[in-house]
This record gives sequence, structure tokens and C-alpha cells, in this order.
Amino acid sequence: MDFSEQLKQKLAEIMKFFRDEISSIRGSRPSPALVEDIQVEYFGQRLPIKQLGSISVIPPREVQVSVWDGSAADAVAKAISDKLNLQAAREGNIIHANLPQLTQERREELLKVIRSKAEEARIKSRTIRDEIKKEIGAKEKSGDMTEDDKFELQETMQKQMEEFNATIDDMLKKKEIEINE
Repeated sequence: MDFSEQLKQKLAEIMKFFRDEISSIRGSRPSPALVEDIQVEYFGQRLPIKQLGSISVIPPREVQVSVWDGSAADAVAKAISDKLNLQAAREGNIIHANLPQLTQERREELLKVIRSKAEEARIKSRTIRDEIKKEIGAKEKSGDMTEDDKFELQETMQKQMEEFNATIDDMLKKKEIEINE
């Protein structure tokens, strides 16, 4: 695998991790990601809610889980209540969780969290880029690569890094808007 592809693959992994991290952070609008991975005790196993029912969002701030097996409804409601620290109401096989309005203080905390996660992603990407640059330098020193090839590769990698950072910034801005709504 060439260095450019190696960097591209690693950046994609970091991007996926970052996307997963910020999608689980609640903004003013609820999303299914808020509850889908909450673990529920079901017949001696721990399963995420997404495997026990369908999740939908009812604007402005309600998450609704429709469980397939009614015997799991109480456990799902309790897990949501415990994890999100709010009251989840059961109505037959349907669990309703109304999310309260965010306070300004809480919004600021969430903004700090997502900004630090974005910075972590940038740091990881720079670390990987630097490791690959060292490998390229070693190849050049050993004579397996010309200086021109080295500079061309480094330019390509720099463009990949700029695209990665721009995508991180876009995702961050969208999440900041969502939190501030």
C-alpha cells in the first residue's frame, strides 16, 4: 500500500470515530443516536436498544422507541431514564422520552466537549502524517525513493490533511449550530 492510500485510510478511520463521538452528544434536537447504543438487560444478555426496537424522533424534543417485544419495554424505559437522567414513559410497546431544553451553561459545556473532540481528531491525524513522513524520509535515505517523489508525496498528503481538517471544521460548525438552536 502506498503512503498516500495509507494516510487516506487512517484519516477515514479517525473521521468515522469523530463522527460517532459527536453524534452521541445531544444538541437541542434529539437524534436516534442519542439512545440507540444504550445497553438493556434482556433475557440475560446486554443488547443495544437499536436491536430491541425501532427508534424515531418526534419534533421538537421527543425520542420514541417502539420495542418489538413488549416484555422488554420496561427494561428499555428504565435504561433510557438511567442513562439520560430523564423520565421515560411507557405506553404499551412504545417508550416516550421528552428531552428538556438545554440551559446556556450546558450548551457551553457541550461546545467545549465537541471542540476538544475535534482537536483530538486533528492531533491524531497530524501524528499519523508525521509517522508516514518519517517512513518516506527513511525510504529516500535508503535510495528507494527519489527526492522528487518524496516532495510529490508530501504535497499529496498535505492536500489530504487540508481536506480532512476542512471536513472536521464543517462537522464541528454543524454540531455547534445544532447545540445552539
